[in-house]
Amino acid sequence: ASTAVVAQDEQELDTITVVGSRIKRVDVETSQPVFTLEKEDIKATGLTSIGDIIQNLTTNGSALNTTFNNGGNGETRVSLRNLGSNRTLVLVNGHRWVPGTGLGGSVDLNTIPTAAVERIEVLKDGASSIYGSDAIAGVVNIILRTDYDGAEANLEVGEFDEGDGQRQSYDFTIGTTTERGSLLFSAAYVKEDPVFAGDREISAEPQFGTGTIFGSGTSPFGRFAVCNGTVNAAGVCSGTLTQPGGVPGTFTYDPGQSGLNFRPFIASGSPNDIFNFAPQNYLLTPQERTSIFTSGSYNFSDNLRFTTMAVYNERKSAQLLAAIPITLGTANSSPTPRSITISPNSVFNPFGLPIGRVNRRAVETGGRLFSQNVKSYAFNGTFEGNFDMFDRGFSWDAGYTYAKNDQVDTEQGQFELGRLATALGPSFRDSGGVLRCGTPTAIIAGCVPINLLGAPGSITPEALAYSTFIGTDRLGYELRNYFANITGDVFELPAGPLAFAAGYEYRKEEGFDQPDAIVAQGNTTGNSRLPTSGSYSLDEYYIEFNIPVLKDIPFVQLLEFSVASRYSDYSNFGDTTNNKVGFKWKPIDDLLVRGNWAEGFRAPSIGEAFQGQADSFPPLLDPCSNNPAGNRFAGLTPAQQQRCIAAGVPAGGYDQVNTQIRITVGGNPNLQPEVATNRTLGLVYSPSYIEGLDIALDWWEVELENGIAGVGALNILQQCILAGDQSFCALVTRASDGSILDLLNSNLNFTSLNIEGWDFTVSYRLPEYSFGQFSLVWDNAYQSNYDFGDGNSVVGEYLGTGNNNWRLRTNLNLRWELGDWGANYGLRYYSRQEEETCGVEGVPPGGIFDDLCNDPDGPSFVPAFDDFFLQNFIGGTTYHDIQFSWNAPWNARISLGINNFTDKDPPVSTLAFANSFDPAYEVPGRFYYAQYTQRF
Repeated sequence: ASTAVVAQDEQELDTITVVGSRIKRVDVETSQPVFTLEKEDIKATGLTSIGDIIQNLTTNGSALNTTFNNGGNGETRVSLRNLGSNRTLVLVNGHRWVPGTGLGGSVDLNTIPTAAVERIEVLKDGASSIYGSDAIAGVVNIILRTDYDGAEANLEVGEFDEGDGQRQSYDFTIGTTTERGSLLFSAAYVKEDPVFAGDREISAEPQFGTGTIFGSGTSPFGRFAVCNGTVNAAGVCSGTLTQPGGVPGTFTYDPGQSGLNFRPFIASGSPNDIFNFAPQNYLLTPQERTSIFTSGSYNFSDNLRFTTMAVYNERKSAQLLAAIPITLGTANSSPTPRSITISPNSVFNPFGLPIGRVNRRAVETGGRLFSQNVKSYAFNGTFEGNFDMFDRGFSWDAGYTYAKNDQVDTEQGQFELGRLATALGPSFRDSGGVLRCGTPTAIIAGCVPINLLGAPGSITPEALAYSTFIGTDRLGYELRNYFANITGDVFELPAGPLAFAAGYEYRKEEGFDQPDAIVAQGNTTGNSRLPTSGSYSLDEYYIEFNIPVLKDIPFVQLLEFSVASRYSDYSNFGDTTNNKVGFKWKPIDDLLVRGNWAEGFRAPSIGEAFQGQADSFPPLLDPCSNNPAGNRFAGLTPAQQQRCIAAGVPAGGYDQVNTQIRITVGGNPNLQPEVATNRTLGLVYSPSYIEGLDIALDWWEVELENGIAGVGALNILQQCILAGDQSFCALVTRASDGSILDLLNSNLNFTSLNIEGWDFTVSYRLPEYSFGQFSLVWDNAYQSNYDFGDGNSVVGEYLGTGNNNWRLRTNLNLRWELGDWGANYGLRYYSRQEEETCGVEGVPPGGIFDDLCNDPDGPSFVPAFDDFFLQNFIGGTTYHDIQFSWNAPWNARISLGINNFTDKDPPVSTLAFANSFDPAYEVPGRFYYAQYTQRF
């Protein structure tokens, strides 16, 4: 891997196309920084997913991967510069790859077969003038294999030292190349087994280091309250909610109690009252991938060639969450489950009163399993040619790309609310002792009564079969792309030929998300969402020039400029033009100075523009509440308290039972594109007196305006209650008791980002000695600024799951070769971060978080929460990987490796959602693997 200037006679090189430019040239170094991973670098990682390999790039920020269990969908993405995966353009062989079915515009890297990859090129600069939308943070171009002669088979097996997380990878490739053309075929199978959170100390409890006291208050023994009064027309208790006998509070099932086996619920930590949900979750989600890849070419003549490529990839993946928490009555803010109570006439209700509040963990379901089956298809056919005109040579190509993702999701372990309500209604035992729903004179056929008031196991398999459902969702995405390009030299300048490239593209993208009917109706204990369907098309024209100005004079061995412009006309929001200017200057042969200024844009994705409204339940503390962690209402000013009361909150606030508040997210068809400005300035030094050494240093900056995002639930509440902005208050719907029923958080063009940093890469291939040859690549990404348009940088701050802001990421790879033997050592470093909101709001020093929140400076005031928090340092983390290899005399290669051979644990975080460490870090444990390659 190198960003080096190629120290070869350029006149002996064929012209090539370099990522970031459409102009064919002999020099691989342009005005833009490019990092390359070759096939040997890829194999040295020991990883079986191209997504995992790209995740380890220093320029990658936090992006979805298979360590995301709660919130993941089996995809792996790349987020260059930590700007978001939807702002990184992914190409395959220089052409767009189909986005994933999440409809957010991000590419699922697991749809690209690892066995077919020849190399990976990473353009660390914006390139909208060259490639169009999405290339704001940079471009990842994945080059698949072509022109292969022979056959080879590869296998890899590995597992963690705990005996789990097994991986298997098998692939076979055969190809032939003649003067007339080439043909290649490859097939591969990969299986990656899960790791359970309960099998690692750091993830076996909800918050590592605190026991299980921060588990869920919804346990398998339940938390209930009877309704002393009537149930109103909306199905909600209109009387007081108490323990049996009218005692204030809630109660739980306890088999150790006499009589009815119930006692008061103890929120502070009875073993039965606080549920440890962590062990049942996947820590590393499983995948199974099957792929077929073929490519070919045919030379009709010296001036005309046809190339083609086809890919089929199937991914089967899953996520497993702890059993569904059933929250009904006043325990839920959503209208439908809020209207469901346990009937006083239920055969399982011994109190003769409605149960107006229900929290019960249905462990009998075995957990919530979400499974995906994604089939990806891609085809490209291109005619290429060259011709001479006016004593100049020109190259052209024209072709068509089609790509498609078909996805079927299934979800198990959820309850259908309508059937659950019926099963909790009146019931009785018939003369044969069989449980029936309804009354003896009005039996509800097929219904099986359900017992939520008993111990774990009281929900029978028959009751589960009636009340639960298996949901089936269908999702799809299609991309069609026609293109034509031409490149060549226009005329000769004193310093060389003026080269150009120009072209036209037509692209159409369409996607849909059709949830299960029960989900779409909101008739589920899980998240509901409405169907999504949308499409857009566009026409694009571009032109690019490379202009040599000076050459072979003192202090100017070479000076050339590059300019480009692209016009894009979209069907859904209008048109946009984006320009780029760059320069390349060699004051001496050993030194290259380069710079670039570019305009960028990103069109709204189908999901952002057309997504149907969907539920989301983020953790959120309402300023108008008086629980948990103290009385927030009491901390408001009189004017702010009046805003709460005017919204329907009782004086003094209300008891916020659940910190996860239901909000509604959805698309906005009136969105406009994001716009950006990219700047880079750098140098590449290749000293002639140290052969094989190349040093690259680049400064970069990205300014993003009109960014697309939801306003944020917390921000909406703050603007409404704290600032008094009525336009935000209109987005909040409250129940009669003041609790939030819904909060609308749609996409808007309002985000600004300003990020800046440095990239530093050293590549050195030492001379060959009797003890072997060494080579190294040391790649660094240093971020100096990341602010949201307010001038307050968050570099070095951890802001929650998937929101890492490392100041420095470093990769060092050292390779040794001697005859048939070889070894590779890799180092990956993540710099320290700070959590400014460690622990629980309002908890002072001297409590349980003192050992976790380890900042010696003590608590800090956080304006966003209007409260004091402890602080925590997330320590710098270094992973070490080693691999040894041997070329066997029977034309084979055997490699043995250990990733994370020092057994480094990830740093503990208190903000990471559903875990105690961020999923950007490695799963704890050493990973051992073996690779075998046989060539025929």
